[in-house]
Amino acid sequence: MTAPEEEDLAAEWGAALEQEDGANSPDATRVLNQAEIDSLLGFGDEEETSEAQTGIQRIVSAGLVSYERLPMLEIVFDRLVRIMSTSLRNFTSDNVEVSIDSIVSLRFGDYLNSVPLPAMLAVFKVEEWDNYGLLVVDSALIYSVVDVLLGGRRGTAAMRIEGRPYTTIERTLVERLITVVLQDLSDAFSPLSPASFHFERLEVNPRFAAVSRLSNACILSRLRVDMEDRGGKIELLLPYATLEPVRELLLQQFMGEKFGRDSIWETHLAEELRHTELSLDVVLDEQTMPLASVMSLQRGDRITLNVAPGAPVMLRCGEVPLFEAELGRRENRLAVRIARELRQVPEE
Repeated sequence: MTAPEEEDLAAEWGAALEQEDGANSPDATRVLNQAEIDSLLGFGDEEETSEAQTGIQRIVSAGLVSYERLPMLEIVFDRLVRIMSTSLRNFTSDNVEVSIDSIVSLRFGDYLNSVPLPAMLAVFKVEEWDNYGLLVVDSALIYSVVDVLLGGRRGTAAMRIEGRPYTTIERTLVERLITVVLQDLSDAFSPLSPASFHFERLEVNPRFAAVSRLSNACILSRLRVDMEDRGGKIELLLPYATLEPVRELLLQQFMGEKFGRDSIWETHLAEELRHTELSLDVVLDEQTMPLASVMSLQRGDRITLNVAPGAPVMLRCGEVPLFEAELGRRENRLAVRIARELRQVPEE
């Protein structure tokens, strides 16, 4: 090794020692690499369970409302699955099995960005609730339904041609399928509340199927439709704003539950009210006198009643007149006989 090479090697060695001493000094600034940043923010590659969420993930998901707060909605979707299994068998003349894959809550904008394309997005309106929802049929189910309705052979998977737009025949057949599903959805909600789901339009671009604000929370129900060796998925998206008119009904734990009412307590209260004692005042006459006359009354003074003998008297409870009665005597006591009831006139 020549002298210049030895000098260069010594200079590099000295520079490395100086960098190591600077890194160990207390005033040195440490630069985090990308892996450490991801780990700090909770975006690591390892899978995390819902019980071990990081702080930032909990903050992001805190704004979403869990569908489990609407227990009756799960019963409605379960009823929808049973009705759809029968109606789709009649629609396709094939053995159809419908099942629920998942029911999740998410934001509308996040769902639009995750729609698997190509797909058909049907916009429907609920007349009674005056709001909209979304029904998405994926490509696999579209070709399966078209193949079944046009007499395709059993045992062969539906052919899928990439990059080709949907034809008029395919759109028409899928619209018939969507109409059947929306009718089943109306029947599923009927025991809870009358609801008419009407088909509005069919879109293939998610941007044109915006029925809610991107930040609004929605409930997404993924349904799996199996027709022997063919099938696909139907995704039903209902914004919380659409369900708001029936929110109290969806909060029920079971069908017919009454909120804020307890039949046992009502019966007990009614029985106790019937045994309540009231004091009734028999009013013979009422007069208006000046305060000076009242102050000047002495023992032995007489107040003349402006009532003829046998005139009806009034029965009152406090300040509330209840009955008109006749005054009489029974044995050695005064008695009244109720003649008619005085109806209360509501104050305007």
